[in-house]
Amino acid sequence: MSSVLIRGGRVVTAAGEYDADVLVEHGRITAIGEALASAGTVIDAEGLLVMPGGVDPHTHIDLDEASWTTADDFTVATAAAAAGGTTCVVDFAMQEPGRSFPDTLAKWHGKLERTPPLVDVGFHVAVTDLRRGGTLSDLAELAAQGVTSFKLFMAYKGDVMVDDETLFRTLEVGRREGCLTLVHAENGDVIDVLVKRALAAGHVEPRWHAATRPPLTEAEATARAITLARLAGAPLYVVHVSCREALEPIVAARRAGAAVWGETCPQYLVIDEAALDREDGAKYVFTPPPRTLADREALWRALARRELQSVGSDHCPYQYATEKAPAADFSLMPNGAPGIEHRMQVLWELGVRAERLTASDLVDLCSTTPARLFGLYPRKGTIAVGSDADLVLWDPEREVEISAATHRSRADYSIYEGLRVHGGARTVLVRGRVVVDDGDVVGDPGDGRFVARDRVPAGKSAPQREITPTG
Repeated sequence: MSSVLIRGGRVVTAAGEYDADVLVEHGRITAIGEALASAGTVIDAEGLLVMPGGVDPHTHIDLDEASWTTADDFTVATAAAAAGGTTCVVDFAMQEPGRSFPDTLAKWHGKLERTPPLVDVGFHVAVTDLRRGGTLSDLAELAAQGVTSFKLFMAYKGDVMVDDETLFRTLEVGRREGCLTLVHAENGDVIDVLVKRALAAGHVEPRWHAATRPPLTEAEATARAITLARLAGAPLYVVHVSCREALEPIVAARRAGAAVWGETCPQYLVIDEAALDREDGAKYVFTPPPRTLADREALWRALARRELQSVGSDHCPYQYATEKAPAADFSLMPNGAPGIEHRMQVLWELGVRAERLTASDLVDLCSTTPARLFGLYPRKGTIAVGSDADLVLWDPEREVEISAATHRSRADYSIYEGLRVHGGARTVLVRGRVVVDDGDVVGDPGDGRFVARDRVPAGKSAPQREITPTG
């Protein structure tokens, strides 16, 4: 692979900004400085920001669940990710009840081989069964295969929901093996009761998706998961935090010194519960549900203060016309929405341009901290000598109207339809290979690959602020 020189851009890392050229050789960054020379390709970055590629720690690609399958395979989803400036995703390999963890991982590797990615891909394993198929010894072996995180659902009773014993035992394995445990925190037992009551009263409209999953069900489960993690002495990552009530126990635990991190998603920063009352309200049935305007503002403040440390897309695209709309009952609708392509654009428009965040904040939340927490740093998530040349040349003024007519996902709708955003990826490199050029996806399936992730021992995964290189 020939060398690539990115000349004249403004480098943005989690630590700050500075003007510099970036030299790439053999897929890695080999020099950062002024007036660098190269015998290879030169990319003019004048007027552009040079940022580390985004790391999306929360996707559901080619997920076959019940009678539904998400709309995007790995080739399609990672093309969309690349278009939005994301160069690495960590997807959930879902254990089916009765299936072993080695078989689960093999199934997801098979999906990746059949539909090769354009960006790099890692896997979390979602633990749903430690009695019939999964064993603690098999779970402990996953780290040696580069799978260093587990996810458990405290919701979806009768489907993938786990009990406290399963969560606690998994947390203990995570502590021993240097793995991070993730939780979907909602009280599934209470939600099950509320859903049954709503249906018995004839309430089937999308708005009841939110009414039966009130904020306190998320807050209670978040607090319980944190307590179990502290009892196990294990690190914990709470996915898709949606409301003030769930934020509070995370903030309190971190102030007490607990190894707890929280993630939110762009949809909770843009969409509120009123969307569920629209004629097409089924589009906004995702979990947890959209909350209030006050919750949106609380989440923005939490990101700025680093009370929440990460932003994932929770990309889970289903078809509105054939899967969501025909299900007249909210409890029968597939939960999820597309969003992998627009995670960084939404954060730029409503965060950076609105002066809620800085450009360095965006890099930290969408790239550096996810890379640190999930065993990818410093290969990913930063611009430093020796790091993978996963780079985004970001045009801060590029104007786009988000629409299902133009997004790369196969989903037939966008929850951000009509939102005009400024800022976007003009050029994207994955390990030095250009996969997006002038905003167009030009990469090939197979430009990305599976990436094995490092163990992150408890107590050492707390992100530290980067130091800006000099010279």
